[in-house]
Amino acid sequence: MAIREFRMPDVGEGLTEADILTWYVKPGDPVVDGQVVCEIETAKAAVELPVPFDGVVREIGFPEGTTVDVGAVIISVDTAGQAGAGVSAPAAVPAVTAAPAVTAVTETAVETADEPARPERRPVLVGYGVVESSAKRRPRKPANGTSPGGRGPAAGPRPLAKPPVRKLAKDLGVDLTVVRPSGGGGTITRADVHAAAVVDIGTREIVDRPAAPPAVLPDAREVRVPIKGVRKATAAAMVGSAFTAPHVTEFVTFDITRTMKLVEELKSDKDMAGLRVNPLLLIAKAVLVAVKRNPDINAAWDEAAQEIVLKQYVNLGIAAATPRGLIVPNIKDAHAQTLPELSASLSELVSTAREGKTTPAAMQGGTFTLTNVGVFGVDTGTPILNPGEAAILAVGTIKLQPWLHKGKVKARQVTTLALSFDHRLVDGELGSKFLADTAAILEQPKRLITWA
Repeated sequence: MAIREFRMPDVGEGLTEADILTWYVKPGDPVVDGQVVCEIETAKAAVELPVPFDGVVREIGFPEGTTVDVGAVIISVDTAGQAGAGVSAPAAVPAVTAAPAVTAVTETAVETADEPARPERRPVLVGYGVVESSAKRRPRKPANGTSPGGRGPAAGPRPLAKPPVRKLAKDLGVDLTVVRPSGGGGTITRADVHAAAVVDIGTREIVDRPAAPPAVLPDAREVRVPIKGVRKATAAAMVGSAFTAPHVTEFVTFDITRTMKLVEELKSDKDMAGLRVNPLLLIAKAVLVAVKRNPDINAAWDEAAQEIVLKQYVNLGIAAATPRGLIVPNIKDAHAQTLPELSASLSELVSTAREGKTTPAAMQGGTFTLTNVGVFGVDTGTPILNPGEAAILAVGTIKLQPWLHKGKVKARQVTTLALSFDHRLVDGELGSKFLADTAAILEQPKRLITWA
């Protein structure tokens, strides 16, 4: 037989390890070049890995839930006789959502199954040198009635669903064995999973439903959850930001009624047909206009070079809460987009985040961040800067309040914005002007035209 080994690749940004979330194959399964065999989670995002050759799976290197170093062998495939030995491709090959930046593969000729164990290989990866360690195992504890891999009931047929649908079900805490399929051939679709989870997509603009809480034993008083993946990276970034950049936060409360009326008008505008129109869209547009009027707020502090970097473009980050933790994908060159284009970009960003398909590249290069805490019914907060950015704007809930309007107290729709900024880059005057401009645009949305 001829064994080829597929090693944990570096999927970008110089990452050194990843967690194995889900295996889509098992020993004995046939695989074809480009077939997704597992899903991993890095410090940046969840990524599906395709195997780069045909054959039959011989061995799975690590179980689900294991943290694996880049360069460690994660799956071995017997490629002998792949062209005519009866190895056939699966009926459907899942689409690859993110290709690894480095594919680490080795091939070894094996004469018999009883061959003595070979010395451990010490692969050399470009940019990393010799891998010294293998993996830090964190075995999962099987729940009652489940298989050791945590794939569901040990007995009975496995529900038919594509890998992205299985991942969605896992994120939403849905047991696929109880979902009624509506797809062809009894396949479970995304809609089936959402229906089972009773997810109210329409009222949650940015965030997805949180993952089901860890199971608590009847006599347990504490539950311990490993800190890894996105949560681990986010925690480190937030601590670094909080103790590196001197934060200042300012607030403004104002009447946003006219903007809310414009939202309703745009929903029926033919130029916005088929596009999602909501308050966040116009708030994002207002931020872009305010950045244009106050360009120095779109900057970064280069400590090594001792320089202030003024960005001539806006990559607008949108903070999104996901079951794996907070992520901040950004819309590239948002400043150059029309309102319909910005709406399409926001919709794509949100849907991709909900599905857990946000790529590492989508979270790099942000210049200004917008976070919508209002979806939780929160008035405001003091957001922490996304590392490498000068400012972040938090949007509070929009609600009816008594407000002085044209000399009379009336019920008006009111909200609060909170701007946190790096005081090394942004002084009180600049921060105040930017915040006041953003509020002024949303109070009188015609300024989206006159100030643009």
